[in-house]
This record gives sequence, structure tokens and C-alpha cells, in this order.
Amino acid sequence: MVDNLKKIVEKSQKNQSSSEQEERLNKFLARAGVASRRAAEVFIAEQRVSVNGVTATTPGTKIFPQKDVVKLDGKIIRTEKQHITAALYKPAGVVSTTTDPQGRKTVISLLPHTLRALRLYPVGRLDLDSEGLILLTNDGDLALQLTHPRYEAEKEYHALISPPLSDEALLTLQNGIFIEGDHPGKTLPATVKRLRGFKYIKPDDQHEWISVAIREGKKRQVRLMVSAAGSDVKKLIRVRIGKLWLETLALKPGDVKSLSTNEIALTLIHEDAPPRKEMPKKK
Repeated sequence: MVDNLKKIVEKSQKNQSSSEQEERLNKFLARAGVASRRAAEVFIAEQRVSVNGVTATTPGTKIFPQKDVVKLDGKIIRTEKQHITAALYKPAGVVSTTTDPQGRKTVISLLPHTLRALRLYPVGRLDLDSEGLILLTNDGDLALQLTHPRYEAEKEYHALISPPLSDEALLTLQNGIFIEGDHPGKTLPATVKRLRGFKYIKPDDQHEWISVAIREGKKRQVRLMVSAAGSDVKKLIRVRIGKLWLETLALKPGDVKSLSTNEIALTLIHEDAPPRKEMPKKK
């Protein structure tokens, strides 16, 4: 399975568009490393994109990448010669955007100048108060596979919560729970378990560590799920994307690492088995 995913990544990295091949405008912008396809659609809707001097109005506009002149905010856009994907341990207090109107530190500001020059952008989001693994790339196709719901890219979080939840509450989290927020509704089944061991020592009896693995990316979803179950998240760390583990990368807060083809392929793998339905055991 990893070999097949490696082929997908390598094919994407070859970037073989020719002057005879048409391409959708939003896909071209994503491939150029400007933003994800969905973000590129927003740019087009805001009339910030032009093709040969004419303002584009629809994401599906067809262009010839090697012939047509595409501009974003008046600046000519060219496709990157090399696709790069990097893993970053985002510290709490850093925003997951390329810029911030409030002047807060962004994930881009943590990159070395060599990576900033390649116009990487964050894949998905990790809220301000959370920390852990986040990917940055200039590969629009990879970003789509990691963020679009139909690909079900799995992400795992370790959360310190207070107060501890009952077995019944954990089972409700696992089977799906109704949440509020920007996208209210019942969440998809998740994998939920209590965490034990020296790395997850509880500060007192009013706290505990749990693991939550989800395949959807609603804003602040894990925090909203825990809140709906009757507890509160005190600390949240994303530890895994697909089969790529933060611990394996040996990153500390603020560290960044360029990923190999094998490591990128790991981000696209998820478990095929459904979550367990039995009651999580409390010790």
C-alpha cells in the first residue's frame, strides 16, 4: 500500500503539465503553490485572479499553463519546479495561516528562509491554543488529498481533559456526538481511548489524558466533542497524520523537517477497520 501511495506522490512531484494540456484554473493555482484548490476558488470569487488580462470569474476556467499568463493580485503566477512538503511542530500561540492581520506569529514565520522561498502554505488548520504536527506544502494535489472529506485522512490528538469522563461518555465520543460551532451536527465515528504511561501522568484526580482519532476536520472539533461530552480540553496535541507520527519525526515545538517521499506517503494511510464498539475500560 505504501508503494502505491509513493507512486501517487512521485507522480504529483513530477509536475508534467505541457503546453498542449488544458488545466482548470483553481488546480493550476494550487499546483503553483499559491493555496489549496478551495482557497484558490475564494481568490477567484474575489476577482483577484486574471488570465491574459481578463478577470477570471469561475474556478473551472480552462487555461494552457505554458501559454496563458495568470496573475494573482497583479503578480504573475508560475508553477513551482519542485514540490516540497515539510512537517512542523506548531507551538501553542502560533496561528496556522500564512499571514495574520493581528500581527501574531504564524507557522510560516517558523520556517527557514530556504523553505519560505518555496511558498509553502499550511495544510488544514490547528487552532491557536493547540500544538503538534502540521504539514506545509506547495503541492496542491497533496493538500487536497489531506483536507477533502472524501479522502478521510485520519488525524490523532492527545488531550488533557478535566474533569475525567465516564466510560459511557467516552463511548458516546467514539460512536458520534452532536456538537455546536460553525458546523453543528453529529460527528463521524472516532477512535477514543484513555492514555496511560509515564508520558501521560495526570496532574491530579480531576484530569486525565485521552486519545481521539478523527477523519473529519471541523473547526475546533476535538474541543467541541469533549465539551459536548461534559468535560473541557486543557491541552491538545496533534500527534499523528495518517501513519506519520510526531514522535517518529523527533520534532520539538518550533522544529521543522522536510519530508521524504516515504514520509509523505505515510500521511495518506489510514486504518480500514472501524472503531471498536465496546466500552473503554477505566482503570
